[in-house]
Amino acid sequence: MYLVKKGTAPNQAHVGIPEGLHEEEHGRQGFSGPSSHLYHTHPPTAWSRIEGPLRPRAFNCTELPTPDHYATDRRALLILQSPDARVSVSRRGTTMQHFVRNADGDEIVFVHSGQGTWETDYGLLRYEPGDYLVIPKGTTYRIHVDHQEQPGLFLIIETPNPVELPDRGPLGRHALFDPGVIVTPEPAPPPDDANGRREWEVRIKRDQEETRVYYPFYPMDVAGWKGDLWVAKLNVRDFRPVTSPRYHLPPSVHATFQAGGLLISTFAPRPLETDPDALRVPFYHRNMDYDEVLFYHRGEFFSRAGIQAGMLTLHPQGIHHGPQPQAVAASKAKEQTNEVAVMIESRHAFQVMPELEGVELKDYAMSWSQP
Repeated sequence: MYLVKKGTAPNQAHVGIPEGLHEEEHGRQGFSGPSSHLYHTHPPTAWSRIEGPLRPRAFNCTELPTPDHYATDRRALLILQSPDARVSVSRRGTTMQHFVRNADGDEIVFVHSGQGTWETDYGLLRYEPGDYLVIPKGTTYRIHVDHQEQPGLFLIIETPNPVELPDRGPLGRHALFDPGVIVTPEPAPPPDDANGRREWEVRIKRDQEETRVYYPFYPMDVAGWKGDLWVAKLNVRDFRPVTSPRYHLPPSVHATFQAGGLLISTFAPRPLETDPDALRVPFYHRNMDYDEVLFYHRGEFFSRAGIQAGMLTLHPQGIHHGPQPQAVAASKAKEQTNEVAVMIESRHAFQVMPELEGVELKDYAMSWSQP
């Protein structure tokens, strides 16, 4: 295929959009495949109503009653699933009295709130808000909670494929974040509760079934380790977003992790475009190959109105999405974004679990409608 231009259209995407027109990107393979830009006389999200399953949806995860909120022996709550990923929410409020091991896949845990310690085969890792913890398949661990009166909130992404860092191409491997900021566990003496117990329990999950193994000794007895498979921690404050003063870069430039058909990106505070002709907000698009999920961690979410920290949105492949009218107007007076959000993209459609539907913002799909 080759580039074709018809009618009223600028020569450059996201720059010099004609007055009164609204740019939409129709693309394949996320934002890296073939694409065209269409210039509409109306915003493509200014619908009057939607009938059927393909609609933008929003949920308040802070209102989810997760099984592990008060019970030490319960799991996190599954909220979304596809062949590429299972997404769960944990609001753990007490230290786990048993260990767990996931034999179904790697896990990426994003810490929205709460502090404590991740106790693993490889040693201890402190956690705090804004942390990503990457836990390889087969790792044994448990979670220590610092303050039981302040339960944390974790977004847990499980994938059957190995988690990797995306290829940065010409930007080099130090772009976005330097591998030097990644933290790994340190072997440590057993915790206070390691002695005096007659038995320790390890729960192994495979094919969503659980096996329980019991030991007459403390099982985290690793004196040291070496190799290139380990638990890792990365905090969003160490992100250095790639930006351009003259061109609005696509979301894929913020890619943080990938695993098969799963892509996870991080939106961190960054300066907005300064060129007067450059687009300053995300462009309208109908991403045909990925469902897009956004979890909002903190700040002012400049492309959405009425969104608060701890909320999650789902934009299914096939239907338009982009900035809301209020965000377009507000962006003209801003010099930078002040948001931290996690984007989860799945090649296969996400199934929404009934528990998540219980905290849905039912009128979210109509929030793009013009007044």
